[in-house]
Amino acid sequence: MDSQGPYLNLNAVASPVGVARVWQIIFSCVTVSLVAHQAGFNAAYGTFCMFVWCLCLTTTACVVALEFTRLHTCLRLSWDNFTITFAMLATLMCVTASVVYPMYFLQAQCPHEGCEVRNYRIAVTVFSCLASVAYLAEVIIARAKPGHVSGYMATASGLLKIIQAFVACIIFGALVNESQYSRHAATQYCVAVYSFCFAVTVIVVLLTVSGKTPLLRCPFDRFVVVYTFVAVLMYVSTAVIWPVFCFDKKYGSPRRPDTCTRGKCPWESQLVVTIFTYINLVLYIADLAYSQRIRFITQP
Repeated sequence: MDSQGPYLNLNAVASPVGVARVWQIIFSCVTVSLVAHQAGFNAAYGTFCMFVWCLCLTTTACVVALEFTRLHTCLRLSWDNFTITFAMLATLMCVTASVVYPMYFLQAQCPHEGCEVRNYRIAVTVFSCLASVAYLAEVIIARAKPGHVSGYMATASGLLKIIQAFVACIIFGALVNESQYSRHAATQYCVAVYSFCFAVTVIVVLLTVSGKTPLLRCPFDRFVVVYTFVAVLMYVSTAVIWPVFCFDKKYGSPRRPDTCTRGKCPWESQLVVTIFTYINLVLYIADLAYSQRIRFITQP
């Protein structure tokens, strides 16, 4: 042992956060095993779900191993910011997989492979939901609390940044799925807004996780507040422009056309973009309000 204490950090598995991570590994491992053994997956949706569970399993296992051996101190990362960022992202991804997998692979009737396969798929859904709860538990435990020093990503503003980026990814997925956004210059402007806000949000997260916020050459908190205010204004404009050019009779269709094919319907993709545009607008407004509150508290 050195002067800093034992080489192995037992708190990596014995602390509340450590226990949550152990359960994350167990639930994710069981989920992957069930899918690989009997439940099965195919197509893009199944591949996405399997990717999510494997990514969560391997990353969490690496986090626990690095903390247990104290090797995380050798990394050029803001470790606390990184771990809660991943926990929040894993929560969102596991929740998405827990919805997508049963939607496309679970039916009330037994599939042609037999009822045993259906039972395995039910078990996959259950353990995926449990993994989501375990990741959410880590976020709740590690989030910023009054009177405690914590990283930016542990604050409500930091966590909202992750959700905003995740929602933007859903918007991009809908845009590339026959959304026909290139028909009008106004809808192309909306795509530019989504791309700009997503890019800056990701940059903020990466700078925080890597501990490189001094590279901004200006106060980080002021930069975040100004950017969030600009993002709110830009999203307000898209919240008005996108529905008009997609659902007004002059430019689009206010109702779903009867000729639309399920899964490849521009109207459905445009509706998804609209819904998640308003969701992200609410998230940015909440982010701005919380950022102002933090700034008010921290100033003398």
